[in-house]
Amino acid sequence: MKKFLMISAAFAGLAMSSAVQAADIKPAVLYDLGGKFDKSFNEAAYTGAEEFKKATGIEYRDFEIQNDAQREQALRNFAKRGQSPIVAIGFSQANAVEKVAKEFPDIQFAIVDMVVDLPNVRSIVFKEHEGSYLVGVLAAMASKTGKVGFVGGMDIPLISKFSCGYKQGVKAANPNAEVFENMTGTTGAAWNDPVKGGELAKSQFDRGADVVYHAAGATGIGVLQAAADAGKLGIGVDSNQNGLHPGKVLTSMLKRVDVAVNKAFTDSKNDKWSSGVEVLGLAEGGVDWALDDNNKALVTAEMKAAVDKAKADIISGTIKVHDYMSDKSCPF
Repeated sequence: MKKFLMISAAFAGLAMSSAVQAADIKPAVLYDLGGKFDKSFNEAAYTGAEEFKKATGIEYRDFEIQNDAQREQALRNFAKRGQSPIVAIGFSQANAVEKVAKEFPDIQFAIVDMVVDLPNVRSIVFKEHEGSYLVGVLAAMASKTGKVGFVGGMDIPLISKFSCGYKQGVKAANPNAEVFENMTGTTGAAWNDPVKGGELAKSQFDRGADVVYHAAGATGIGVLQAAADAGKLGIGVDSNQNGLHPGKVLTSMLKRVDVAVNKAFTDSKNDKWSSGVEVLGLAEGGVDWALDDNNKALVTAEMKAAVDKAKADIISGTIKVHDYMSDKSCPF
């Protein structure tokens, strides 16, 4: 009996130890401009954090910055409170992450869309050009005019990476297609201007485009609205936006920021945290295209076969999608 009680106590101790270990993780998310309910990039991060919370019961903190000056302040506040890991969403957080991560070497940090080379930072980047190629194929095949469009958010190389991959996919499906392109602006405000997004999309529709893809955060909500209003087709980005205007969103280029955030939290919880660069493309399930009840009537069997083949060929290396970040030109 005494031996049994000792064993029971030992197991109870293990259980308590595990509970304490689980409670030790204090994750946090810092969203970029545009806010966590932008229906796109930031919201994907929020979704990943919520999935982790639902699976583990572990709460997390988050913060929505209103201006650039708050980045460093928010990260430092999280770190002082012992939050770890802290996941910063967006390339614009890089300087703040680098500075604060050096101040708190025992805190785990992660950043999405930029590389910060520090021993306590995980840098998560995506092959957005691969996913954009796929939706470009679909855009060209769905277009009746042979003219399609792209509306980007902030005019930076990362968004040109989306644009160039998209153009390559369009041209692969229809070499004679014409692609219109506009960027929304040159500051962080470009991510949160749906009125401007709608105006840019309308200008492309007026020139004959009948499918427009956006990579513009909350600004893209205006792009998709303009497409629906004009009886044209929009293409969503980052999160699955097919349901925003069912039957009017051809597809969405999925950028699985939700997976990246959930994995960062889970790895930390399971003592499997690693720093360094994590690259997520089609082969890793980091990007893809969305097919569901909201858009299945828009995607013919021929279109699906073409995009499935393109996906397989990119994964196998048969198709090389141009990476604008590596070679800042776009030959398409």
